Amino acid sequence: MSQARALIWVQHLLGIGHLRRAVLLARTLAENDFDVVLVSGGIPLQGLNPGKAKFKQLPPLRATDATFSAMVDANGHEPDGAFRALRRDRLLGLYREHRPQVVITEMYPFGRRQFAAELLPLLEVAHRSRPKPAIIASVRDILTERRDSARSAEMASLALRWYRAVLVHGDPELIPFEASFPETERISHLIRYTGYIGAVGPGGPYGASGEVIVSAGGGAVGAHLLQTAMEARDLSVLADRRWRLLAGSNLPREWFNALTRLAPDGTVVERARDDFPELLEAAALSISQAGYNTVLDVVSARVRSVLVPFAAKGETEQAVRAACMAKAGLAQIVREDALTPERLAAAVDAAWAAPAPELKIGVAGAGESARIISETVSA
Repeated sequence: MSQARALIWVQHLLGIGHLRRAVLLARTLAENDFDVVLVSGGIPLQGLNPGKAKFKQLPPLRATDATFSAMVDANGHEPDGAFRALRRDRLLGLYREHRPQVVITEMYPFGRRQFAAELLPLLEVAHRSRPKPAIIASVRDILTERRDSARSAEMASLALRWYRAVLVHGDPELIPFEASFPETERISHLIRYTGYIGAVGPGGPYGASGEVIVSAGGGAVGAHLLQTAMEARDLSVLADRRWRLLAGSNLPREWFNALTRLAPDGTVVERARDDFPELLEAAALSISQAGYNTVLDVVSARVRSVLVPFAAKGETEQAVRAACMAKAGLAQIVREDALTPERLAAAVDAAWAAPAPELKIGVAGAGESARIISETVSA
């Protein structure tokens, strides 16, 4: 029997969370006897491990800043119509070459609206194909809040028009999809919760290091959090521990070098590491933003945590996730706009005084996603 074929589209704009989640899904599908092509439209990232899945790169685009209001190509130029057409034609060509039985779009139609010019033609071609592939949306637990109700209605209409299933990579016991998507009831028959994607089991290689791990994700934001943590160390009850500050790979080099020069004894400044989950398992405490993958790693490691959710204008996803974590007794919170060394140190002290968190959420999301996709393709 020949392998089922899957095509996954993903676009990361600033951080790397979307790409990381898509890579894990692609790798797991390939381990479950799928012939997988993963198509990425973001800036290439070193060190990806798609396993047996094939990785294909579109002409890349990235956001210029945390407002996501403008995009540029790898050379910093604004994309024109010809660039957009090149991406669309490359994506359609990959579809025709691979002839997938399942097409998976990461975030779309619940985000990435600015890429409709390449995705809608893909969906149209897929619908005209015979046999017609299953079209599935892959979406994280929380969407950015939309003040325009018409936008949410449009998302639901697109899902109903094109999609056979919506995989929500979260746990409804912690954060139900309706907490951030008001049209959930309208598409409830499409929704399948998978649990979170990306968790690791306990038992890392570093023993109990007792470090404080401070991380700012993989994106270009977070320098303020890292510097504030450096200043908070001496004010906290964990001043005698080594604090390891992990800067995202996209943090500008001059900012990284400045943090390195400022680091006092007992503080280590490094770029983000592939063994981040293992570092957390050995740590005394984590200080981080509240992105999907980071929070999942923190919860999976059962480490005490302080969350400083990213809160640029219009960004609500991380604040909602952090609030749910705090309500479940899994973290302390410091608001980004109120971040000071004193407040951060106080949150560290409160987290350290609290009981160690227990794992309370579904974390086998990659395997469950593969199972649901297999069932959908076979139906």
